[in-house]
Amino acid sequence: MSQTVGVVGLGLMGGAIARNLVDRGWRVLGADVNRDRCRELAATGVEIPATISVLVHAAPLILTSLPSPAAAHAVASEIASAAAPKRIVAELSTFAIADKLAFRERLVGAGHVALDCPLSGTGAQAMTRDLVAYCSGDSDAVTTLGPLFRDFARKAVDLGAYGNGSRMKYVANLLVAIHNVAAAEAMGVAM
Repeated sequence: MSQTVGVVGLGLMGGAIARNLVDRGWRVLGADVNRDRCRELAATGVEIPATISVLVHAAPLILTSLPSPAAAHAVASEIASAAAPKRIVAELSTFAIADKLAFRERLVGAGHVALDCPLSGTGAQAMTRDLVAYCSGDSDAVTTLGPLFRDFARKAVDLGAYGNGSRMKYVANLLVAIHNVAAAEAMGVAM
């Protein structure tokens, strides 16, 4: 497997992932609309190509960590329009299933493999590789990305059909919300 990966979206999560991958010997190409983030990550060894098309042609594996469904749709279109050979593209953000399906449809239509792999954990946890990737989609592609996931997360699980990763993330978020409300209620009673 190639040790080259593209990371599109260099915010709190994507930036931490990119740094961890560089630290573990990966050649990382990064892209973000925020030029300051690009400069910051370039100082840590992340290569910043001129365009996403250049990134897609250089990196057979691509991770996207994006702030909104609109950004995901735009990036999927840019990847698809690059006319590159088949790529595995793992979308790491938490979006509605409909947005994840639209992301996949755009990429599959261009001959790529799309995975739905939202992450469980915070930005602070991303810095210390304490994330869990809820992977779903093509199982062979998930297996191919195993070494990549091991270098930025403590665990990656294959949850089967595309979209199941997001469904599991919704369950995890529900549990966090319930525990937060219960803790706040307990503190209120204690006071």
